[in-house]
Amino acid sequence: MNTPSTTSQTSQTSQTSQTTVLVTGGTGYVGGHTIARLLRDGYTVRTTVRAKDREGEVLATLAGSGIDSEGRLQFTVADLASDSGWADAAHGVDYVLHVASPFPPSIPENDDEIIVPARDGALRVLAAARDAGVKRVVMTSSFAAIGYSRKPSADYTEADWTNPDDDNTAYIKSKTIAERAAWDFIEAKGGALELTVINPTGIFGPLLNDHLSTSIGLVKAMLDGLMPAVPRMYFGVVDVRDVADIHVLAMTNPAAAGQRFIATSDESSSFFGLAQLLAQHLGDAGAKLPTLELTDDQVREAAKTNPGLKEAAGQLGQNPVISNQKAKTVLGWQPRSADDTIIDTADSLTERGLISE
Repeated sequence: MNTPSTTSQTSQTSQTSQTTVLVTGGTGYVGGHTIARLLRDGYTVRTTVRAKDREGEVLATLAGSGIDSEGRLQFTVADLASDSGWADAAHGVDYVLHVASPFPPSIPENDDEIIVPARDGALRVLAAARDAGVKRVVMTSSFAAIGYSRKPSADYTEADWTNPDDDNTAYIKSKTIAERAAWDFIEAKGGALELTVINPTGIFGPLLNDHLSTSIGLVKAMLDGLMPAVPRMYFGVVDVRDVADIHVLAMTNPAAAGQRFIATSDESSSFFGLAQLLAQHLGDAGAKLPTLELTDDQVREAAKTNPGLKEAAGQLGQNPVISNQKAKTVLGWQPRSADDTIIDTADSLTERGLISE
């Protein structure tokens, strides 16, 4: 005999299994965790890969994480740089989680190398979703689109916007321009399609495979001794598992339509703070962690010849207070602490044997 709770759970599982969610960028860090979360919840998932031979990467990642898709995972080939494939990708889909976006491993020679595919890719996904009758797109933007223009206070909420004309990196500009373009599209051409945007701060947390995102690469560089000194730079931290969670919460919550949500833990962090935390956690295994924090003058001088420090130089003197209250109140989202996330990141790198001897 079924109890009321069992009947409710069975009904919910049946409902989610009949709901198809398209996740763009299935081979990516956030994409992988998002697919895993959706499959655990019982959804049918379709994901895009840029080439058919990359399907195996996603399947191997899920299998290695103990996740059985049970025939509920579909693949489709589509690239943000091309119109081809997006109509098929969106056909028959209830929701789209647009997670894919270019994140450069190095500074590009021309800003448009990142800006154009980020903006045009978002517009391709939105147009395909609208034409296919999708209910809602949840798009991954970034805190880069919120908090990289100077203001009188260091308090940031979803009401803030980065000015794309400011002297920021191409990545920061790309996230701002792509998100602005997405909202403009919805207003002018979106029809019945709903849009919700997630603005994560720095994304860290455990790995599902050995491919390193840019943020995880920073932690590895610190542990490998490649960053003996770090800039005095403060930033928000959010766990990749919580990023997946907030996308799924925003997907079906009626109050999320037309809204943007900052995804971040309750406190800001710094590179030197992370190093001290990990040194305490790892003991002798953290012997190569940074032990020096550069002065602001040293960072400004180094940034003249090192483009990689441009972002740090632009944020000197700021300790941002980033609000996650809207996500908590509207979505019921509860993020992990930054300390737990960073420790889990380091432990994951170590367990996978990715730290240099």
